[in-house]
Amino acid sequence: MSLQHLGIIADGNRRWAKQNGLPKIEGHRQGLKAIEQLVAAAAKLEIPYITFYVFSTENWGREKDEVDNIMKLAETKIMKMAERMAENNIRLLILGARGKVNPTLTSLAEKAEKITAECTGTTACFCFNYGGEQEIADAANIAIKVDGEITPKTIREHLYHPEVPDLDMVVRTSGEERLSGFMLWRAAYAELMFIKKYFPEMEAGDIKDILEEYEKRNRRFGK
Repeated sequence: MSLQHLGIIADGNRRWAKQNGLPKIEGHRQGLKAIEQLVAAAAKLEIPYITFYVFSTENWGREKDEVDNIMKLAETKIMKMAERMAENNIRLLILGARGKVNPTLTSLAEKAEKITAECTGTTACFCFNYGGEQEIADAANIAIKVDGEITPKTIREHLYHPEVPDLDMVVRTSGEERLSGFMLWRAAYAELMFIKKYFPEMEAGDIKDILEEYEKRNRRFGK
């Protein structure tokens, strides 16, 4: 079975910055550069979906200066990234709750999705202000209102961007070995892979290595 959806928990930006004697925001900037390389590599290898966990609902608990800098960085970079993706037939999607995110960034995210909406190549998803439990709770609340019942089918239909398929492979960088709430519903039968290098150290060639590892796995889905 070919890999249709690769998820990456982008971990280790701050530790990479500290290791290199740089401020935290430089780790996040370098992480964005890594994302662009990995998206381009996924597109070249014709992986239909690649999703990055970049900012969780728990990340609001970090120091205010760091959070503010991340939001400013996102505001500065999101449209440029979307324009480059559109030029390369790559679709961009943002998965996450709208609460807490400032209106300017929310508006930019919506514009970024619109300018890539007609792209038919790889879809690059970004979990931003995202929590796996919150996504399921939000879907359940909508299911009650729209469908009158909560079932696996109705929850799936109301996840953030429900057209995004289940994950086939979840990769976490930095040596940590946990999901941290990443796409809990879609990760139910995903293969897991943990990489020691920090996320800013990831390169295009790593996607090929991940794909080769995935092809070695024997997925049984409980059968």
